[in-house]
Amino acid sequence: MDPAGGAEERQSAQRAPGAGRIPRSVWALGLVSLLMDSSSEMIHSLLPVFLVSVLGASALSVGLVEGIAEATAAITKFFSGALSDRIGRRKPLVLFGYGLAALTKPAFALAPDLGWVIAARFTDRLGKGIRGAPRDALIGDVTPPELRGASFGLRQSLDTVGAIAGPLLALGLMYASGDDYRLVFWAAGLPALLAVLVILVWVREPESHRGEPRAIRLSWREVRRFPAAYWAVVGVAAAMTLARFSEGFLLLRAQSVGLADALVPAILLAMNLVYAASSYPVGRLSDRLGRRGLLLAGFGLLAAADLVLAGASGVAAVVLGALLWGLHLGMTQGLLAALVADAAPPALRGAGFGLFHLASGVALLAASLIAGWLWTLAGPGATFLAGAAFAAVALAALALLPAAWR
Repeated sequence: MDPAGGAEERQSAQRAPGAGRIPRSVWALGLVSLLMDSSSEMIHSLLPVFLVSVLGASALSVGLVEGIAEATAAITKFFSGALSDRIGRRKPLVLFGYGLAALTKPAFALAPDLGWVIAARFTDRLGKGIRGAPRDALIGDVTPPELRGASFGLRQSLDTVGAIAGPLLALGLMYASGDDYRLVFWAAGLPALLAVLVILVWVREPESHRGEPRAIRLSWREVRRFPAAYWAVVGVAAAMTLARFSEGFLLLRAQSVGLADALVPAILLAMNLVYAASSYPVGRLSDRLGRRGLLLAGFGLLAAADLVLAGASGVAAVVLGALLWGLHLGMTQGLLAALVADAAPPALRGAGFGLFHLASGVALLAASLIAGWLWTLAGPGATFLAGAAFAAVALAALALLPAAWR
């Protein structure tokens, strides 16, 4: 018998009295995600326009900043996930990652040039990378298999509520301050600080994580323990990410059709309303019906969103594209995380999430650079048409997987 699998069975038995309930630590981590995403989106919803309009950067520079930032997060997730397996603890890395991100928020308000913004985004995403895989692995650790779709969907929904609150706060502060970007960036520090406090007070690890470090070293021998179903998740997620480049290009698309700078965050608001509303119900549905069919529908929605955005000539079309984009996210992101938790060996779950995020991050870097290059060379239409082509490839790859793959 696999000792890791036996440990998971024992943990499941220990949770039996609370069977059917999403664990308290999942709710706490969802609240943390809500607060930190509120903070991040207050900055992110304005940053592409701030770079272009205030600092004079190009669309290619936006792609470079966003690509480097997300690739940094993805690479760091790989190492932090493996480290959490090695030391047998997840919470310290989660706390450090969120704390580092909170400390970077004032740097955006102080930024005098593009180099400063790159450094701030790099550090902020470094914090995201440190916390990401251990946090997801911790959710997998404390949640019984039959509730994983719902648990990951709940965390994603609460995360996205923060992504709604952030642009709303940015809109209100931009209006009240006469488009003072730096004031908004300063205000973003408060919810980030609250997120760190929630981790300190309410997030708990399973008892099995409080003993001695585990004798695990990430090596080729360990990597070979990941089953084919795990690598299938990694592959289709990377292919999909090539079609879903940085959301900064959604904001630039809105600006390109004439939307005022102060209203650009409303595009993220529209996208995230749909994302938040769909993530938890889709996660619960996947626990009952399986994940594959819902993922196929989600990939199809991404292709449709890219086609709408490619041909957009007014604000209404960009809003429609953003809504489709948000529904796609709600039907895919939580499900992919649940599939990783299902497929990765429990003792290597942190490394499993790390490898998953690494592959997605490398794909996002490539996608953002391609998007920035196409935007500069041929305009926004070509950028989103390329995204639709990548989405079609990802959809075909998922459809060709064996029917038994969930």
